Amino acid sequence: MKNILLPTDFSKNSKNAIEYSLKLFEGETVTFHILNSQKPTGYMTADVLYGAAGDSVYDGILNDNKKELEKLIRHCESQSENENFTFVPKIDFDNIVDAVNQAVSLNNIELIIMGTNGATGAEEVVFGSNTLKLIRKANCPILAIPEGYVYNKIESVLLSVNYQYELKTDALAVILDIVRKHDSTLKILEIEENNVEVNSPKGNYIDLFKGINIERFCIKNIPSAVAIDAFTQLIPVQLHAMFVERKSFLDRFIFGSETSKISYSSRVPLLIFRN
Repeated sequence: MKNILLPTDFSKNSKNAIEYSLKLFEGETVTFHILNSQKPTGYMTADVLYGAAGDSVYDGILNDNKKELEKLIRHCESQSENENFTFVPKIDFDNIVDAVNQAVSLNNIELIIMGTNGATGAEEVVFGSNTLKLIRKANCPILAIPEGYVYNKIESVLLSVNYQYELKTDALAVILDIVRKHDSTLKILEIEENNVEVNSPKGNYIDLFKGINIERFCIKNIPSAVAIDAFTQLIPVQLHAMFVERKSFLDRFIFGSETSKISYSSRVPLLIFRN
């Protein structure tokens, strides 16, 4: 049985990520932990003034969010009547990172699935603030679903690798599970950037993919964001997986370097592992 965490703020983007999750795990036994995290300090005084007499601000927020969560779970159950899915609601009064990491620890969460965006601002058009916080700090792999992305059969998975980092076998297990279930082709894109010192691959990680249809590609002297964007335009994939070790690399990958100013805009769901 799998344990999957679905953070939600009840927005259209978060609901779309949940819809994607139900399709992704069809035919499996899965417990979906649906988490709504709110910080009471984020509410305006008006939210308190219109509460019923004697209610605390916590009661008001809890009741509203509980109703929304129950409504969301009823919708999920109606969409998956023939599946062996269990939906567990969770409301937490905490910042999103602490709430998620606590849920990951307590429930043996294997994967977090959420929408990519939802915030405004120049830097956060593609990845919303909560998504970025979790990519940087969550103790679990994250699958980020682009706004409006509709589930498609996963025929090809792109794994972009950079020899700056060692590939972790436990993280690769998540990719292998998806590839085997959907009988997908794994396209491995090896990237060597300009002026970036790379190491030789530590061990033959290709041995981990025995029995899987693999295609290998190599791009040199091009920034990762440019290489991947070009690759996904030329060769269709339905999922992109990558490893991130340092915050600086993540920021450079998503927002672009100071010199190139070229940023990454995810065309397909992005599966991120932090080494």
